[in-house]
Amino acid sequence: MSNISQQKAIEAIKKKLVGKRLNYDEIYSIMDEIANEKLSPVLTTYFAAAGFKEGFSDEELYSLTRAMVATGPRLKFSGIVADKHSAGGVAGTRTTMIVVPIIAAAGYKIPKTSTRAITSPAGTADTMEVVAPVTFTTSQITKIVNKVGGCIVWGGHVGLAPADDILIQVERPLAFESYDKIIVSVMAKKIASGANHLVLDLPVGPTMKIQHFKDAELMAKKFMMLGKKFKMKVTIDINETRQNAGRGIGPILEARDVFQVLEQAPERPLALEAKALRLAGKLLSLCFADTPGKKDLDGEEAAREILVSGKALTKMREIIKAQGGDPNVASHKLTPGKEIYELKATKKGMISGIQNHQITVICRILGCPTDKKAGMFLNRKLEERVDKGDILATIYSSDKWRLKEAAETLKTMPVYTIE
Repeated sequence: MSNISQQKAIEAIKKKLVGKRLNYDEIYSIMDEIANEKLSPVLTTYFAAAGFKEGFSDEELYSLTRAMVATGPRLKFSGIVADKHSAGGVAGTRTTMIVVPIIAAAGYKIPKTSTRAITSPAGTADTMEVVAPVTFTTSQITKIVNKVGGCIVWGGHVGLAPADDILIQVERPLAFESYDKIIVSVMAKKIASGANHLVLDLPVGPTMKIQHFKDAELMAKKFMMLGKKFKMKVTIDINETRQNAGRGIGPILEARDVFQVLEQAPERPLALEAKALRLAGKLLSLCFADTPGKKDLDGEEAAREILVSGKALTKMREIIKAQGGDPNVASHKLTPGKEIYELKATKKGMISGIQNHQITVICRILGCPTDKKAGMFLNRKLEERVDKGDILATIYSSDKWRLKEAAETLKTMPVYTIE
């Protein structure tokens, strides 16, 4: 029997390779073979490459998403289930850990499955792991969410849309992922996690995954189309991003940024707070629209009230406790590595550029994301004036040799452009 289904999958891949469209049965046979690890890595790669070259029709995108969900486990919750996703590409913008407690404190379920870093210094799962365990089974996740309203867990262990995880593995060495593939990947994971109200953050910029507004708009259209087909309410935030919203890059420094915002500390990164409030606001407005008696409420105002009143911090501590972490965590307790180097300005002027890609390279040398205490703190941001000798950034590591190598690399790989 398995031979017949494998043959069917191979025929479908051949068909896609010559540019023909596939129906649901054909796509299901491919996803089923991939999900059950019966298709060789070579054939899986052929399928990924065929999709990259030809793209997919709307009908194929729908079939792909549906088949990815159908060939893996699902989380099930009742009522309004909220979720958030960012297309990412920028380090040090950890909005999820602020949005989730705000939404949960507003009384909505938000089962957030997040990724670990693939190419970045830290993924949301790596950052959350600083304060609580992130590896759980589907039944444990269901229990946590039903108890405290939300969770921030590592999606890789849960195995939602397993075919997607395998496709990501084959795409990783070439570092390519088509926009269609990103759309399917996101929607399959969200549907499998039970979400029916979703906010999507699509940052656009020269160092982002999405570099042009026209691409973001095209992606938004396809996200909305899939949302309609799966009866999911979707709202999209397309935003220009030229730098990190937070100041910390690396697991512990990003966690510190998050807690400064939740604690409303005077030194908190305001750009990170503003972005998190905008996303939480859009998501709350979407949920309010389907909640009797709340239709006319302003989502962003409600999100701000929850944050400023301390309700979001209280909720985050409940989530941490439910996930088996220490609920008494505070920003001042989150201290980076003991090996420290300060990057100083070599001339006077204004900061005209911050190189996101270079920051990532330096942070990986420092030991991110494995060394949770490694990373970079941006003392200065875009359009700030500096004098010669001013500290631009501080780098941290637990390993003095890694720190030394990163400090050397900074000389030939500038993170800041000063004009």
